[in-house]
Amino acid sequence: MKIQMAAALALLPAALSAEPFSADVWADNWFELRVDGQQVAEDSVSITTERSFNAESFTFEAERPFVLGLVAKDFKENDTGLEYIGTGRQQMGDGGVILQIFDAAGAIAAVSDASWQCLVIHHAPVDKSCEKVDSPVAGEGACGFTASEEPEGWDQPGFDASGWQAASLYAEADVSPKDGYDRISWDASAQLIWGPDLEQDNTILCRLSVE
Repeated sequence: MKIQMAAALALLPAALSAEPFSADVWADNWFELRVDGQQVAEDSVSITTERSFNAESFTFEAERPFVLGLVAKDFKENDTGLEYIGTGRQQMGDGGVILQIFDAAGAIAAVSDASWQCLVIHHAPVDKSCEKVDSPVAGEGACGFTASEEPEGWDQPGFDASGWQAASLYAEADVSPKDGYDRISWDASAQLIWGPDLEQDNTILCRLSVE
């Protein structure tokens, strides 16, 4: 009993130092948010849903400092990176995500901006002319693609992301956010981010250390 009580007391300070946070995220088309490698939120609308634009608001607890890991995906039918394949609307999709996190006092703890470090892990097509190809095949000609797995531990403290790029910033006119975006009162410092190319970058990983 004494051993169990001592163990419980040892855990108590860490539990008391955890803070509550509230977050808003809008993504085209889908996102997952992790804190120190543990998922705290996932888009409630499947990425396979046509035009799956929506905003999510949620809460979580974390102890500072912590690492935010954001997985963001734009819809694609297959590794060509295209959507509406075989129809008159065959095209590349375009992505975009915006995020804001507040502490219990209502102060900004984190927003999506150029301070995030990002890595593109699915890029397609390699040539934008692919969207005009009849019967496009992933990996052939202009419809080539590059893909990689998530690096181990990328969403946890201690990971070396020095080789990653700063998030690219985009204006509302570039992304045309809709369906839930206007439901949120976005802080002026929160910006729409993505990889270097809104159309060809289909899956991105972004991380930020919150002090």
